[in-house]
Amino acid sequence: MISPHGLFANMKGQDIDMTIGCTIWLTGLSGSGKSTIAHLVEQRLKERSVNVEVLDGDVVRTHLSKGLGFSREDRDTNIKRIAFVCSLLTRNGVICISAAISPYRETRAWARQEIGNFVEVYVKCPVDVCRERDVKGLYKLADEGKLKNFTGVDDPYEKPEYPELVVETDKETVEESVARIFARLVELGYLEPGFLSQSKAVPDQSGGKLVPLPTRG
Repeated sequence: MISPHGLFANMKGQDIDMTIGCTIWLTGLSGSGKSTIAHLVEQRLKERSVNVEVLDGDVVRTHLSKGLGFSREDRDTNIKRIAFVCSLLTRNGVICISAAISPYRETRAWARQEIGNFVEVYVKCPVDVCRERDVKGLYKLADEGKLKNFTGVDDPYEKPEYPELVVETDKETVEESVARIFARLVELGYLEPGFLSQSKAVPDQSGGKLVPLPTRG
């Protein structure tokens, strides 16, 4: 019998860890740190042999959503495609991580309903800090009018009203943000309580510093 935390006993009486599928939905401005956090969460889960997949906004747009622009309609279509894939993975026991700006509350609410096991994480960061991290110069291009419909400049970002978690990447390291995400997943029952104490403290490649690359999501 499966326990509330996804453990069952095999024929030899040994407990086997069965991860409950869920989607970690990272949302925030371009340059806030979504992808950096997503890939470190992925790394930590893989170290524990947990089935995990990342749907990064930029990668999705080069494959699943190739050809879509940045109008409201196209953004919504992109997010709904991501949500559909997340729902398939989640119901098959995979922890799925979406790292896309997903600026509109209505579409995020649609994703939550579509997926079910949905953990919204607001990757909060002041736009001025995001601008400072903008090595690609996307914010500058948007300010100059050379890049249209850029979230946070000439297209709105609607902050989550009731996210499961808020991480503030201008105030905490990527390691701290990831640790708080795992703690919340344990609280919600998606990970075993022992995950936190057993998780390996392996330094990420950024040395704990948040080094996000701005994207259009």
